[in-house]
Amino acid sequence: MTLLDSIHGPDDLKRLDAAALPRLATEIRHFLVEAVSRTGGHLGPNLGAVELTLAVHRVFESPRDSILWDTGHQTYVHKLLTGRQSGFANLRQEGGLSGYPSRAESAHDLIENSHASTALSYADGLAKAYALRGVSRERAVVAVVGDGALTGGMCWEALNNIAAAQHRPMVIVVNDNGRSYAPTVGGLANHLAALRLKPGYEQVLGVVKKVLGRTPLVGPPVYETLHGMKKGLKDALAPQPMFEDLGLKYVGPIDGHDVGAVEAALRRARDFGGPVIVHVITRKGYGYAPAEDDAADNFHGVSVMNPVTGKPVDASARSWTAVFAEEMLTLGEQRPDVVAVTAAMLMPVGLHAFQSRWPERVFDVGIAEQHAVTSAAGLTLGGLKPVVPIYATFLNRGFDQVLMDVALHRLPVTFVLDRAGVTGDDGPSHNGVWDLSILSVVPGLRVAAPRDEATLRAQLQEAVADTSGPTVLRFPKGPVGPPIPAVRRLGGLDMLRTDIDATVLVVSVGAMAPLCLDAAQRIAAQGIGVTVVDPQWVLPVDAGLPRLAARHRLVVTVEDNSRTGGFGDAVAKALRDAGIDVPLRDFGIPKAFLGQGKRTQVMARVGLTAQDIARAVIEAVAGLEPALENAAATE
Repeated sequence: MTLLDSIHGPDDLKRLDAAALPRLATEIRHFLVEAVSRTGGHLGPNLGAVELTLAVHRVFESPRDSILWDTGHQTYVHKLLTGRQSGFANLRQEGGLSGYPSRAESAHDLIENSHASTALSYADGLAKAYALRGVSRERAVVAVVGDGALTGGMCWEALNNIAAAQHRPMVIVVNDNGRSYAPTVGGLANHLAALRLKPGYEQVLGVVKKVLGRTPLVGPPVYETLHGMKKGLKDALAPQPMFEDLGLKYVGPIDGHDVGAVEAALRRARDFGGPVIVHVITRKGYGYAPAEDDAADNFHGVSVMNPVTGKPVDASARSWTAVFAEEMLTLGEQRPDVVAVTAAMLMPVGLHAFQSRWPERVFDVGIAEQHAVTSAAGLTLGGLKPVVPIYATFLNRGFDQVLMDVALHRLPVTFVLDRAGVTGDDGPSHNGVWDLSILSVVPGLRVAAPRDEATLRAQLQEAVADTSGPTVLRFPKGPVGPPIPAVRRLGGLDMLRTDIDATVLVVSVGAMAPLCLDAAQRIAAQGIGVTVVDPQWVLPVDAGLPRLAARHRLVVTVEDNSRTGGFGDAVAKALRDAGIDVPLRDFGIPKAFLGQGKRTQVMARVGLTAQDIARAVIEAVAGLEPALENAAATE
């Protein structure tokens, strides 16, 4: 039996002798590598947070104390220490353990923050609530902020409020796993850190200032000298004076792979009685050679792999992101004014090749989507053509900026929404199923949805060439499918299937084209003619679509976006505005948060399969017959 097998909750961890903790840390790393290699997931961040998580759970009393993790993908060790070891067999799979904190899984998961930079705002509210209820001395608030989260603007907005209440206890752990960091300084730094947190320290400094101030000509200069020496030492040994400039007490830097050192710092911070920053230095991928040696991102996120070598088990199929990355290189060669903006997602969105070729033309703004959007607007005003690739779910954060800072000014910024639609493994927060609903209200904005590689390339070129206003290109996570040629073109519409005397018009959104063609084949097998059309540019609705709809008895829209306010709603409105009285059935994502699973599993769960759509359409057509007969009899 391993030490890890004996840990069923934080109390078991507290009972362990400190000498056993290095062995436990080794066992945890071995477990994580073996488990994540079978399922895929966020490996590097968790390998680097092992000792830190052990220290947090040895010092604080979860769930009585509120421990908030940001970003949430660094919580695998936390899950192990709170009784969820068996769940790792189905990590990020349907019905299995979430890759992020999950309130449904455990009382130890207070928030489900898989979008970064939110924990400090939660912590600020919690601390205020505990203070008003009179329980702030019995219930600690701890926010572990790391893996880039501190680059987000929300963190600094929260810090501004947290620092305004020096009496309100809170511990903010900055898990700094950056590649360039100052080494932990020895005993003097630890001594100064402990000294700064003693309540008497500031009182003594105040007394010194008062006494020295009684001698007008000598006192103030002496005090300023003493204060400057103290600040100079602190700044030299603790490389985060910005926190103290906000009025926050600061401890660190602490070696994040020394459990004892982290525990000592956390205890001092817990006992201080006000907000404290504990700066912990860790190494992403620590303890696993393939991750430590990975120059790209220290195995931030991995697919199923060989745990010994760290190599993927199966070669990945060509992805939508890879096609976009290639076309960006083409655009970069064609147009020197094309630049790219990313919000800390250089590799995931496919900009690494562009950045390698033209490093001066890529701007990584950190986890700051709002800033990314408005900065792109500024680049446009300055005469450049910015392309902003971003996960569809993260564009939600920058909606106001898209609306007011880009669209209002009619600026031709091009947004590329990777992982639009159902993404699956990462759960409800990462599905990109709201972008069409949100963006449909933005005046002057155009949205394209490619169905294959050729249309992705063509639409990206068209979007970048558009100078009338903002453009958006959306495509899903995963492999790009085979080519889907158009039978013919009708205005701006690609006709993918044109049966003679078609009864049903199926309007496909982007990558849903193969599904729509499969459903059409099933419908046609029942003697019902079908037209399948891909509008390519889905918003605003093509002017020719209502006219085409008028030649059919039923219109069907199929999208991997929410049905509420999505493409189907936009088509229904276009039909009403054109006076086209044709029934419409819209297939899409219900207004719900979708649990994790493979994309195909999630789509099946909500009825987005060829069989489900064909059955519903056949029944709808059958329902049209009695209505037509009754109408004829009435006439």
